[in-house]
Amino acid sequence: MSVNIVTSEDLQEFRELLLGDIKDILQRHGRVSLDKYIKTTDLLEKLSVSPGTLQNMRNNGTIPYYKLAGILYYDEEEIDAILKNGFVDKKRRGHENSDL
Repeated sequence: MSVNIVTSEDLQEFRELLLGDIKDILQRHGRVSLDKYIKTTDLLEKLSVSPGTLQNMRNNGTIPYYKLAGILYYDEEEIDAILKNGFVDKKRRGHENSDL
């Protein structure tokens, strides 16, 4: 019986190959262009927020995101639309017309 030991480097290499294959498949079928998506580090810089604040924004649904092979992606157009339209306090959503 042969024993194979998988290292973290092996897993990282597999992850990169898998992501490359997924990108190729998606682009070949014209379903998704990954160019319009940004990663967490880019969004942190764009919004000038801490990682904890961004995590809270994901958790409470303020910022939509996609997770692929453990990597979080954000649609830059969606983020721009959120910024353009302004933040809506989710706690007040049910009470928006209470000021009338």
